[in-house]
Amino acid sequence: MANMDVRVKPGILDLGSVSYGFDLCFFRRFFRLTKVMFPQVKASSVLLFFALLLVCLLEQVIIASVGVIPSKFYKVLGDKDATGFKHEIIMASILIISIAFVKSTHQYMASLLYVFWRKLITKYIHKLYFRDILYYKVNILTKGIDNPDQRITQDVDRFCLNLSQIAPLIIISPFTIVYYVYQAWMSTGYIGPVSVFIFFIVITIINKFLMSTVVKFYMQQERYEGDFRFKHMQLRVNAESVAFYRSGRLEWDKTNKKLNTLLNTQQKLVLKEYALNFSINMSDYVGSILSYLVLAVPIFAGAYDSLSPSDLSALISQNAFVCIYLISCFTKLIDSSVQVTDIVGTTHRIVQLVEALDHYASLQKDDGLEDSTLVFTSGNEMESESRGTAVTFCSSASKPDVNYVYDLNNVSYALPSGDVMLKNLTMQILPGVNVLITGDSGCGKSSLLRVLHKLWPILSGSIEVNVQPGPVGAIYLPQKPFFTNGTLREQIMYPYKLVNSPAMSNVDHKLQQYLELADLNSVYYRLGGLDMKDDINWYDVLSPGEMQRLSFVRLFFHQPKFAVLDEATSAIGLTAERAMYEKCHEFGITVISVGHRDSLKAYHDCQLHLDGKGGWTLNDIVHINQ
Repeated sequence: MANMDVRVKPGILDLGSVSYGFDLCFFRRFFRLTKVMFPQVKASSVLLFFALLLVCLLEQVIIASVGVIPSKFYKVLGDKDATGFKHEIIMASILIISIAFVKSTHQYMASLLYVFWRKLITKYIHKLYFRDILYYKVNILTKGIDNPDQRITQDVDRFCLNLSQIAPLIIISPFTIVYYVYQAWMSTGYIGPVSVFIFFIVITIINKFLMSTVVKFYMQQERYEGDFRFKHMQLRVNAESVAFYRSGRLEWDKTNKKLNTLLNTQQKLVLKEYALNFSINMSDYVGSILSYLVLAVPIFAGAYDSLSPSDLSALISQNAFVCIYLISCFTKLIDSSVQVTDIVGTTHRIVQLVEALDHYASLQKDDGLEDSTLVFTSGNEMESESRGTAVTFCSSASKPDVNYVYDLNNVSYALPSGDVMLKNLTMQILPGVNVLITGDSGCGKSSLLRVLHKLWPILSGSIEVNVQPGPVGAIYLPQKPFFTNGTLREQIMYPYKLVNSPAMSNVDHKLQQYLELADLNSVYYRLGGLDMKDDINWYDVLSPGEMQRLSFVRLFFHQPKFAVLDEATSAIGLTAERAMYEKCHEFGITVISVGHRDSLKAYHDCQLHLDGKGGWTLNDIVHINQ
């Protein structure tokens, strides 16, 4: 990745220093986005963009006609020509209606193009972001990509909006400038166009330096804006815990610190923009005076002494419009500097995220642990969507004698920070043999689960996996379950993508049985059934115990060969815990559990204990029949 100082630490990608200027890196990144916005010649965005350019050209033609209206009125009024006056009134009315229609069409098409572009770029990033587990890596294992959610939502939105507004201007301006340069040359000679060009070059050089400093602070502002928003989101998600702690004042202080950091950066940005805005405003007013200066030269030189007063007034008005509009064409480009800085900043942020995703994708190994989106079609049949069923890393098809689920050989792993958590772990996890992982908090129990699921890399050794992650092979139940937006049915069947099918009703009775087994009938009736209220915030509706029991309902519905339970019963009672594990045994689900309760030993065959210093012990659990 050009202009990226990429450093790879144990388990983490550090992007290091990144270029954020108005430079070649920007143009390279911008060109990459244009290939997304215009995917093919016949794409809707391409056709709409060229239609917008034609409307802009028509707008310029009508503006040129509207611009000479005052000179014509000077002429007919100076000559007291009533018939000519009526004719000019009719023509002016037609032109005013035409320019209003064309300008409105221009705005409508620009807004439509903004929507098209946002759709194309966002879906392109989504395709990369949700590929395998790249969303996890870029959020957890990457240093230098702040707030990916903000980049995908707000930054893409601002980029497309600003570009849709100024892109036609930038493209049409050269043609408009050439036309009005010719007209100005005919009116004032070489002095008019040369003066305007010198004026534009000087202002452009000044603004180039001013824009570079603004972009830097814009990038910082966007980062701190995301941090401030995330802090509020964190409080919203954990409002109950904060209320129990009565820690609102502390969170108030922490949130204000995020706000102060953001506001201090915004103040610096405003100060940097002050100089840029001063230059822009100065150019606007100097440009208007410059038009009269270049007109004064031929007038005082006597070039128009032969004209009557009315003809001279009409000529001055016409020539003034030509020179003023030529300067306006340049000043519009100068005025767009603020929007250009936004485009430069958002381009860097968007493509930097894409480059990080590309980096991870290039390192992606075909280990058979990719996501496989499944569509629910009937009570017992599932079909794969998009990629087909993924192939396991060490499938029974390639090794008929394999009977293990996981085979770890001298595996060592560390935290992303580099602290080694476990050394030289060698063990096999077999079907039907339940494993309990114990140890003090922070000893690396959950880290081992991440290593087994290929979320984290290992330092040394090897891991062979003979189970497909997901609802078919192995399901992961965390201490705090994840619930997506959707109905109760969708939570239970997650991660299956549901489709309307007559066969869907065949599973309702089974779902209700599982809910009853988990003592969640009250939730079923409280929500009005399986398919009511799909806009629920499940973390507000369910208690921690209900969330854990609902995650077991999900497990019972899928009935995979294997389940990883990370403190999955910590919020439920011993009776409910026994019922959950007994049901797993009844369904033939092999489990790996992480937990601290002594009661868990009754449901497992061996215990892996981690001491937090890299050491480990593996022992059978002896069950004494009462």
